[in-house]
Amino acid sequence: MEFDMHMWIGFAVIGLATLAYASERLSMELTSLLVILSFMLLFTFAPLTATDGTQLIGSSDMLGGFANPALITIMALLVMAQGLFQSGALEKLIDQASRRAIRSPELAVFTVLIAAMIASAFLNNTPVVLMVIPVLVAMAGRTGAKASPYLMALSFISILGGMLTLIGSSTNLLVADTAARLGTTQLGFFEQTVPGLVLMAVGSLYVLFVMPRILINREADTADNETDSGRQFIIELRLRFGDDLIGAKTAAGFLPALSGMTVQMIESRGAALLPPFDDHTLTAGDTLYIAATRREIADALAQKDHPLRHHLMKSVPTDTNSDKDFMLAELVVAPGSRIAQRAIGQTGFTHTTDCLIIGLQRRSRMLRHEMSDIRLKAGDVLLVIGQQSAVEGLRHNRDTLLMEWSARELPRFEKAGRARLIFAATVLAAASGMVPIVVAALAGAITMVTSGVLNVRQAGRGFDLRIFLVVAAALAMAQSMEATGGAAFISSHFLSLFDNGNPALVLSAFFLLCAIVTNLLSNNATAVLFTPLAVNLAEALQVNPMAFVLAVIFAASCSFATPIAYQTNLLVMTPGNFRFSDFMRAGIPLVIILWLTYSAFAPWYFGL
Repeated sequence: MEFDMHMWIGFAVIGLATLAYASERLSMELTSLLVILSFMLLFTFAPLTATDGTQLIGSSDMLGGFANPALITIMALLVMAQGLFQSGALEKLIDQASRRAIRSPELAVFTVLIAAMIASAFLNNTPVVLMVIPVLVAMAGRTGAKASPYLMALSFISILGGMLTLIGSSTNLLVADTAARLGTTQLGFFEQTVPGLVLMAVGSLYVLFVMPRILINREADTADNETDSGRQFIIELRLRFGDDLIGAKTAAGFLPALSGMTVQMIESRGAALLPPFDDHTLTAGDTLYIAATRREIADALAQKDHPLRHHLMKSVPTDTNSDKDFMLAELVVAPGSRIAQRAIGQTGFTHTTDCLIIGLQRRSRMLRHEMSDIRLKAGDVLLVIGQQSAVEGLRHNRDTLLMEWSARELPRFEKAGRARLIFAATVLAAASGMVPIVVAALAGAITMVTSGVLNVRQAGRGFDLRIFLVVAAALAMAQSMEATGGAAFISSHFLSLFDNGNPALVLSAFFLLCAIVTNLLSNNATAVLFTPLAVNLAEALQVNPMAFVLAVIFAASCSFATPIAYQTNLLVMTPGNFRFSDFMRAGIPLVIILWLTYSAFAPWYFGL
């Protein structure tokens, strides 16, 4: 009875954690810490013991995930990825590949995507996607095509590339570590490559040739075919004595002096006025919150007597009295950025870049707050203005992505070759079996710092606290399921649904179950939670456990159907102007295709 109590409490904690992760009412970091604390309290006040009185699992075991070799490997690889990102190493390779095919735009895009897919097999795909986004946007702008199909293809194809090797994704490392701890199987560096190549080939055909047609059909209905696609930015204008807008009156909910722009709110004398606001006369101290597209803002700044121009240009840092060299640019706040989670007024952005943030776009909601108080998030799009030299300097700013440059204008960094050499040596050391992967990855990360590719602060930016805590919590949940018998309970009932039937049928159903859960929870949590189930199912069916272990790896990577399923999906959502439904429309068929492909290939490959 006591054993069952621990199991059901464990199921309850996992269920509540799943709801918390999905609802996002609590941060993922806080949810992860609460999960670990819950299990620590459970095993402290209600110890789980064997028949001889030996304690099977304790509260200290719940902290073991923080020292897990797989987690350390993931963090080290993220630091190495930061080194490649900081040095521009992959940007150069991708740019060279696109230059060779520049006479054919379609071939150029295909070449860039394939290069990104290959890179993702040996590198965390988040920095790969970060570096390729501006390349694809620039190429799309050059050909007059929309960048959206390319961007979703980039996210999906980088996930497919991560299926090829053991270090291609954190999911792979977590599954390998969990399987090794269970003592059933050891995954080699290229253990998953053959079935991974089959899935990647089939999935790539869909991503490259079928999916763009699906997305283009929806986007063809939009009226604006420009690269900026009518995206609206929120601009804050705080009126001072002498501003041209003082004395202007609203009429029928609009401000004629700002023709074409939408006034979202006016703060006047401590009161917030929302539209329609008729016959309001603007006075010094009023604050306007305006929504406008980049084109509308550019047109306004191009007019010598436009009030917006007079207001904004006063605050732009300049070395001369001439503004003919001023440029507008769109930036995306990068994951791991130093300015993320900081208020705009606290970032020191203008001081460090000589560029002024004049607009902000956040897809999730319309912002009506003082600009200086808004805390930036990864994926936010910033509209900045500055002199040409200052805007060009933003290409070297690793906290943001400059979205308006062609591939040939992307930055080059002198330490790119050194970073590539370190990464290649790490991969060779791990692939050859010369040293364990955790040793190779840790050595590579340290060498990135000692060789000068990264400084300590830059290396710290590669350390993702969210991944660190989520993975540690997932390891705690998996360990609890194994110790309390939860994994065996689920696998036995899963088998009962099929009456201990054909292993190929069980494998297919198991793959589908993992693929569904990964789009609702996360790939890392799915990987850790389902690996013990995979091992138990294989033992019950008396078949090769590798078939089920690899099913977890591939199914947990089928994070295509929702934007929240994987970080690269969120990364391309804003620049691609995607909706939640776009991922379902394009991603669900890919999940089904990979499920059917593995269901057909794996039984033959593993002799089930």
